[in-house]
Amino acid sequence: MFIDSHAHLEGKRFDPDRTQVLERAAQAGIETVLAIGIGEGPGTLDCAIRLTEQQERQSLPGHPQLYATIGIHPHEAALAKDKDFSELEQLAKSPKVIAWGEIGLDYYYDHSPRDIQKNVFIRQMELARTAKLPIVIHCRPSDNSENAWDDCLDLIGEHWGPGAIGGILHCFTGTWEHAKRALRMGFMISFAGNITFPKAQQLRDAALQVPLDRMLIETDSPFLAPVPYRGKRNEPAFVKQVARQLAELRGLSTEEIGQQTTQNFHRFFSLPEKPNSV
Repeated sequence: MFIDSHAHLEGKRFDPDRTQVLERAAQAGIETVLAIGIGEGPGTLDCAIRLTEQQERQSLPGHPQLYATIGIHPHEAALAKDKDFSELEQLAKSPKVIAWGEIGLDYYYDHSPRDIQKNVFIRQMELARTAKLPIVIHCRPSDNSENAWDDCLDLIGEHWGPGAIGGILHCFTGTWEHAKRALRMGFMISFAGNITFPKAQQLRDAALQVPLDRMLIETDSPFLAPVPYRGKRNEPAFVKQVARQLAELRGLSTEEIGQQTTQNFHRFFSLPEKPNSV
C-alpha cells in the first residue's frame, strides 16, 4: 500500500474528473492522500476541509482516505490579513485537519516580498504550535543559491525548533546537509516526482542518506509529474513512481518503500493504519 503525503486536489485542473482521479489512485494501491489546503490564498483556505467533508458525505467505496491541511503559501503572504489568521485558527479545530501548511519561503518567484514571507511564516508557526499541528514546509531558493534553505531552517530553528510536533519538508530539493538539520529538529523528509528527473542527482544523493523511517513520498499533484509521466498532469496514482525510484536507490522493492512510507505517515500523524497496510 502507498500514501501520497502532499497533493493539491482542489484546483480547477481536477474539476472535470476528480472522482476518477481518486478511483485510479485506489486502483494503484494508494490508501491515503493528504490534501493541501492553501487553495488560491485568503478566501479559499478551507478548500481541503471541504474536499474531505464531501468525500465523507458521498461515502464512495474504494477511494483513498483523505486528510486535510490549512495554511497560507509564501506566494500569497502579502495578501494575508488579520482576519485570515483568525480564520485559520478556527479551521485548525476541524477534525479533518492534521497539519498546517504548506508554509515557508519561496525566493524563486518572490511573489511576496521576502520580509513579509518571513513574518507570515513565523506567525503561522506560532499558530500551529498553539493548535498542536505539525507544519508542512515549502522552501524554494533563487537560482544557484541556498539562500531560502538557510533562512527557512534558521527560522524553524528559532521559532519552532526541536520538539514533539515536528513537521515535513515537502518536495525536498535541498542537500543532505539541509536534510540533516531538519532531521535533528524532528522533521520528516518527503520526496516528490522530481527525484526521477535526470538532473536531480543531488536529490538522489540525499535520499540515499535519509533514514528510511524518516522518509515520505508525495506527488505535489497536479505539479511535477514523475518520469515516465513528465509533462502531464500529475495525480496521486503516480506516487508509485517516486517509490520506485527510492526503491532502486536503496536496493529495495517498490512495495517495501510503499509499506515503510505508509507506516511512517501513520506513525508521524498518530493515525490508525488499515489492517492490510502492515
